[in-house]
Amino acid sequence: MSSKRPSFTDEEALAFHQEPTPGKISMLPTKPMQTQRDLSLAYSPGVAIPVEAIAKDQDLAYDYTSKGNTVAVISNGTAILGLGNLGALASKPVMEGKSVLFKRFADVDSFDIEIDEEDPDKIIECVRMIGSTFGGINLEDIKSPECFQIEAELREKLNIPVFHDDQHGTAIIAAAGLINAAEITGRNLKDIKVAISGAGAAGLSVAGLIHHLGVPKSNILMCDRDGVIYQGRTKSMDQYKSAFTVKTKKRTLAEAVDGADVLIGLSVKGAVSKDMVKSMAKNPIIFVMANPDPEITPEEIQEVRSDAIIATGRSDYPNQVNNVLGFPYIFRGALDVRASAINEEMKVACARALAMLAREDVPDEVAAAYHGARPKFGRDYIIPVPFDPRLISYIPPFVAQAAMDTGVARKPIEDMEAYSNTLARRLNPSAGFLQRFQGAVRREAPKRIVFAEGEEPAIIRAAFAFKTQELGHPILIGREEQVKRNMRLVGVPEDELEIINARLSDNNPAYFDYLYERTQRSGLLQRDVQRMVNNDRNVFGACMVACGDADGMVTGLTRNYNTALRDIRLVADERRGEHAIGMSIIISKNGPLFVADTSITEMPTAEELADNSILSAKVVRRMGFEPRVAFLSNSTFGYPHGERADVVRQAAELMATRDDVDFEYEGDIAVDVALNPNMRDTYPFSRLSAPANILVMPAIHAASISTKLAANLGDTTVVGPLLLGLTLPIQIVQMGSTVSDIVNMATFAAYDPHSDEKDVRWKVV
Repeated sequence: MSSKRPSFTDEEALAFHQEPTPGKISMLPTKPMQTQRDLSLAYSPGVAIPVEAIAKDQDLAYDYTSKGNTVAVISNGTAILGLGNLGALASKPVMEGKSVLFKRFADVDSFDIEIDEEDPDKIIECVRMIGSTFGGINLEDIKSPECFQIEAELREKLNIPVFHDDQHGTAIIAAAGLINAAEITGRNLKDIKVAISGAGAAGLSVAGLIHHLGVPKSNILMCDRDGVIYQGRTKSMDQYKSAFTVKTKKRTLAEAVDGADVLIGLSVKGAVSKDMVKSMAKNPIIFVMANPDPEITPEEIQEVRSDAIIATGRSDYPNQVNNVLGFPYIFRGALDVRASAINEEMKVACARALAMLAREDVPDEVAAAYHGARPKFGRDYIIPVPFDPRLISYIPPFVAQAAMDTGVARKPIEDMEAYSNTLARRLNPSAGFLQRFQGAVRREAPKRIVFAEGEEPAIIRAAFAFKTQELGHPILIGREEQVKRNMRLVGVPEDELEIINARLSDNNPAYFDYLYERTQRSGLLQRDVQRMVNNDRNVFGACMVACGDADGMVTGLTRNYNTALRDIRLVADERRGEHAIGMSIIISKNGPLFVADTSITEMPTAEELADNSILSAKVVRRMGFEPRVAFLSNSTFGYPHGERADVVRQAAELMATRDDVDFEYEGDIAVDVALNPNMRDTYPFSRLSAPANILVMPAIHAASISTKLAANLGDTTVVGPLLLGLTLPIQIVQMGSTVSDIVNMATFAAYDPHSDEKDVRWKVV
């Protein structure tokens, strides 16, 4: 059967590597290079100071240079990913790609180095001489058996991690898959029988690692093109294959596979037949990882075995054994503890961590990679996918801990939880910001948070995540039968979440009385109120919060913002002296920007703009940031004139008359004047001592355009809008929000930006 065609043409592949700039990597400075002083510090004469310090203590190179976050990707092009020996320079696109993956997935800086040499001794000497430049060495696409010698000798000669990814990367991911496949099929690793097709670098490394995990060597039958590697065999043998000789009468791959529990293919297309697959034990585990075409296709396996768990090296089948799940995170953990080596224990730790992660509920980013189909742990999902955003914070701590436990870490990590949080921030600027509030919520007594649309699968998953992350106690509003049906659908245990049916609640009479007393002079009859409490989950959930049966609520996934807000306002008042606003938060590497109002008042008056700034400043200070407000306009200090610009200018003028202004503010100003510190030279009279962090928008259309533009430009995350100014801690998500978005908003409901103020819950009755 022919293999699946790639989803691109040769021309598209060449264009990708050529345009708009040849290659896939470039270098960016990490320090400012804008003034003469910057240059003096970066180079001469300032650079002399760290030079002299490193000359006295070479470990200081980790403190004053990029060594500690830099890996060299080194190849001689003798075994280029299935293409063979095409030479050092031909391997450069692959090595650049490896460097890109290091940066993309683990924020590790990497340089590709292609060595035009096949003599292993010369390669070893070359790498030894340049090795001190880097924090680690990743060997790539070097043919067997020379790769074994090169790695072994470099590990002895260098005091930094040396890792041949073709061997160990594949082994780690395959081992993770094997751990989970054995779990699913009820096997113990010490009892399984394994046949391996291919005794090259990857095959031998897989055998070594699964043995380290508990598979006896006597249960591993290695096969090369000459058959089983058995005791007494002399043909095509070397010291590396000899380590896996076993006493057996089996001589061919077909005989090795007969009765085996596991078949691992790391050889060539067509090496495995249907008859071989038929001969395997019940519930066979079959990893066929030859690239670009597996030893036998999954379709051919399924024609003869419906009970098989299958993995390949390809992205167009489930269970891809992809090295990018391993090497970025192994090096991340090794670099962060300044490990002197990557040992077997660190590899095992990585494999076990990957196996555990695959068993957890997957985030929306993973579902997106599956075109909306949400995978869950089972036969078709035994290995995480590369775009799982949790990998960066989940895997390296296990590797770092193993390095510390085995004595190869020179800079141990004292607080592993804090380290994990730091890792999350490396690739996601919003992670650090959100962790601040998650930590605050966890430190308080657990809050009971209502998830109003409790029958929705995304809401169920968000509620479960909210609970498992120890952010509080979630309550799902919905029909119990339907909620539990969808809990089973998404893989959430049925007894893990509290469910309340609004129509059947024992508290409904109290909610009727509360809401009727609030609304009876607004044209609503008692039966209208009863119907709303029984049938409208937003009204019911808000009544739970108002009457003290819950501490907060999140809603909005299935209804537009205004509809949800209208329901909530039946139950919740605006706070004294304030009106409700939506405040969005734009998070980038430069820190958060708070934007108001982004959801409620379409064309605010000058008084409302002034109120927006004061409420926003109060909440931002509660969040731990010193507020600096900019009243934004298309004009700056009165030029050019315009109706909306005049309103903004009047709002800024009103601030001088307000008693509750204890923060910096300025306006009317354009956004560049608000954010660019260099503009202070143009306007030295500005009241802002630093760039603004609260942007008060002139109207909703400006707020909406700016926040959505920021969300789609990349390198930024937009959270919210947070609903502020109501007496109840209720948050409204956007329709179609991800599970992460819902959890974030539920966290803010639990955090309650107004909770440090007195007398915030008052009722008009």
